[in-house]
Amino acid sequence: MFGNDYGRDERENSSPINEGEEYDVKIEDLGRDGDGITRIEGFVVFVSGAKVGDEVKIKVNSVRRNFGFAEIVE
Repeated sequence: MFGNDYGRDERENSSPINEGEEYDVKIEDLGRDGDGITRIEGFVVFVSGAKVGDEVKIKVNSVRRNFGFAEIVE
Protein backbone atom coordinates (compact mmCIF):
# COMPACT_ATOMS: atom_id res chain seq x y z
CA MET A 1 0.00 0.00 0.00
CA PHE A 2 1.25 3.42 -0.95
CA GLY A 3 -1.48 5.57 0.62
CA ASN A 4 -1.19 7.27 3.94
CA ASP A 5 -4.68 8.10 5.11
CA TYR A 6 -3.44 9.31 8.49
CA GLY A 7 -1.32 12.08 6.96
CA ARG A 8 -4.12 13.21 4.68
CA ASP A 9 -6.66 13.32 7.51
CA GLU A 10 -4.24 15.19 9.74
CA ARG A 11 -3.74 17.91 7.13
CA GLU A 12 -7.47 18.25 6.56
CA ASN A 13 -8.33 18.55 10.24
CA SER A 14 -5.47 20.58 11.65
CA SER A 15 -3.90 23.99 11.19
CA PRO A 16 -0.33 25.18 11.79
CA ILE A 17 -1.58 27.46 14.60
CA ASN A 18 -3.41 26.93 17.87
CA GLU A 19 -5.50 29.17 20.12
CA GLY A 20 -3.40 31.04 22.67
CA GLU A 21 -0.14 30.87 20.71
CA GLU A 22 1.83 34.05 19.92
CA TYR A 23 3.67 34.86 16.70
CA ASP A 24 5.75 37.72 15.30
CA VAL A 25 4.22 38.52 11.91
CA LYS A 26 4.06 41.09 9.14
CA ILE A 27 0.62 42.20 7.95
CA GLU A 28 0.45 41.51 4.20
CA ASP A 29 -3.07 42.49 3.21
CA LEU A 30 -6.34 43.99 4.39
CA GLY A 31 -9.61 42.08 4.75
CA ARG A 32 -12.91 43.49 3.55
CA ASP A 33 -13.93 44.34 7.13
CA GLY A 34 -10.69 46.25 7.70
CA ASP A 35 -8.77 43.56 9.60
CA GLY A 36 -5.13 43.00 8.76
CA ILE A 37 -4.25 39.69 7.11
CA THR A 38 -1.11 37.66 7.69
CA ARG A 39 -0.19 34.11 6.78
CA ILE A 40 1.50 31.58 9.03
CA GLU A 41 2.79 28.62 7.01
CA GLY A 42 0.26 29.63 4.35
CA PHE A 43 -2.63 29.66 6.86
CA VAL A 44 -4.64 32.92 6.76
CA VAL A 45 -4.98 34.84 10.03
CA PHE A 46 -7.12 37.97 10.44
CA VAL A 47 -5.66 40.49 12.90
CA SER A 48 -7.99 43.15 14.29
CA GLY A 49 -6.61 46.67 14.33
CA ALA A 50 -3.59 45.90 12.15
CA LYS A 51 -2.60 47.77 8.99
CA VAL A 52 -0.69 46.59 5.91
CA GLY A 53 3.05 46.71 6.58
CA ASP A 54 2.75 46.48 10.37
CA GLU A 55 5.23 44.11 12.03
CA VAL A 56 3.53 42.98 15.22
CA LYS A 57 3.31 40.23 17.80
CA ILE A 58 -0.10 38.56 17.73
CA LYS A 59 -1.99 36.14 19.95
CA VAL A 60 -4.37 33.69 18.30
CA ASN A 61 -7.93 33.98 19.66
CA SER A 62 -9.79 31.52 17.48
CA VAL A 63 -8.99 28.93 14.81
CA ARG A 64 -11.46 27.81 12.14
CA ARG A 65 -10.98 25.17 9.46
CA ASN A 66 -9.42 27.51 6.85
CA PHE A 67 -8.44 30.62 8.80
CA GLY A 68 -7.89 32.09 12.24
CA PHE A 69 -8.39 35.29 14.22
CA ALA A 70 -5.80 37.06 16.36
CA GLU A 71 -5.19 40.28 18.25
CA ILE A 72 -2.09 42.40 18.62
CA VAL A 73 -0.18 41.76 21.85
CA GLU A 74 1.34 44.91 23.37
